Amino acid sequence: MSKMILWSFVIIGMALLLFRFRKKTLIKDSILVFLLKAYFSTFIGIFVAKEKLIEYPVRFLSKYFDTSIVFESFLYPIMCVYFFQTTYHSKFPSIVLQCALYTGALTIIEVLCEKYTDLIKYHNWTWMYSFITIFFLSLFVRLLMQWINKMDKQNG
Repeated sequence: MSKMILWSFVIIGMALLLFRFRKKTLIKDSILVFLLKAYFSTFIGIFVAKEKLIEYPVRFLSKYFDTSIVFESFLYPIMCVYFFQTTYHSKFPSIVLQCALYTGALTIIEVLCEKYTDLIKYHNWTWMYSFITIFFLSLFVRLLMQWINKMDKQNG
């Protein structure tokens, strides 16, 4: 059952990715957001898995990865592309609010997966750690992109 759910997440992720990238707006920025988020979340995920804070009993490429590459390198970066694009013209308070909403949705899905599947098991971890980590990493990449675009305009 957990493998089926994992495959469902991959299919949903691909559909969301195709839907988002078929629009011609902010393509360069969206790709950069996706890659930055995948890089940072994979780095953090490796640390969390190696420290045995979280375990992923059912995962893709389990022979090679201790982490959930579907979440860290695919689903979470896709969510951040949506977050970036929906906040592109927003002021800081709106960015923080939307970040909390996106993070809350991901955290709820994670908690349900932890409770009802073998996709994730918390050891020395709680949903609150996930929320805080996802929130601040999402906000960091969003603000980093704002800074990158500001520097690009100044130099262009």
